[in-house]
Amino acid sequence: MEPIQAQMVFCCAEQWLGGRFHQIELWGDGLRLDAARFSAGLYCTAAVDSGENGFSWERMVVEADLPPDTALRVYAYASDTRQWGDWADLDQGLRSLEGDPASALRAVFGPPVAQQGDCLLHKTGRYLWLMLELAATGTQSPVIRTLRLQMRGDHMVDYLPAIYQGEDFTRRFLSVFNSMYADMERAIDTLPGQMDYEHAGGDMLRTLASWVCVDQGGSDERLRERIRTALSDYEDRYTVEGVRRSVRRLTGRDPILIEHFQVSPNRPDCRNPELYRRLYGEDPYRFFVLLPEDTFSSQREREQFQQDMEEVIPAGMSMQMIQIKPCVQLDWHTYLGINSRVGGYIPAAIDEQVTIHYDTTIGGANHE
Repeated sequence: MEPIQAQMVFCCAEQWLGGRFHQIELWGDGLRLDAARFSAGLYCTAAVDSGENGFSWERMVVEADLPPDTALRVYAYASDTRQWGDWADLDQGLRSLEGDPASALRAVFGPPVAQQGDCLLHKTGRYLWLMLELAATGTQSPVIRTLRLQMRGDHMVDYLPAIYQGEDFTRRFLSVFNSMYADMERAIDTLPGQMDYEHAGGDMLRTLASWVCVDQGGSDERLRERIRTALSDYEDRYTVEGVRRSVRRLTGRDPILIEHFQVSPNRPDCRNPELYRRLYGEDPYRFFVLLPEDTFSSQREREQFQQDMEEVIPAGMSMQMIQIKPCVQLDWHTYLGINSRVGGYIPAAIDEQVTIHYDTTIGGANHE
């Protein structure tokens, strides 16, 4: 048998656009039924041309995410001509349907050929039309990722004597094993591609992340970015830039890092050693991480951040986090451009109903 049989795959938005949509929408490179709006929807493909009259369509595989309380039904129609009934072209006829086309589509396709994503079609004709029906009774939306049609390739029955090749039962029976081995060969052939973190997803992507010691939490895109920079991250993990990147990854904010030598009260140019000792202490193995006051939504989140940072700071060092308030307090942490500003005076009227906050600046007229 051939390692990979010739096939046609619907796996991008441009391929789906030629079909007929009814209460089903494009979702990335696939299709989705929005369970919040509709309980059922239909999608009908445009004609797939095999280029050969009497072509035997055998197998179709739909890769879909079907949560609980959702279902997929597959319909198929094949013919050597594009005409159907009064329509000279079935594609144009399907696109001309208005309102709810469900009854007209079922009249064309008849009963479903399968209620699952992997089925044998056993349809004969040059042109093939497929209809996919999604249903949802819950709140989760089913999504169709890809549609794969087997066009041609070796079949187990082709290796039997001619007397067996004409037997429909034999072909149907061996088609089960033919599908199993074809899928196995395809999985083996595509195995190297699964090791590419740019294309892998789900559990496989998290396995690849574990191989390079990357935290497996977060979205797939975040994991791919972490894997892409894993080597450089490891090389400068305990540097200033590495610590800054760790803070940014954990909080989504750009921090300001202050090391002891920058604020040492023993420096000759230090004008207020006592203030610096009170604010930064004298421990040469401590550094400071400055973040906005609204970085964390709860005390638990703040404590979790401090615990996570213990694993990514240099050995023997300690971190002190300072959350900067959007105001200025004398003899407290004040940094120009962060929690201070010059000017911006506003006029104020004071009576018994007004309380002046400690960071309020009161001015007179606008020109003062």
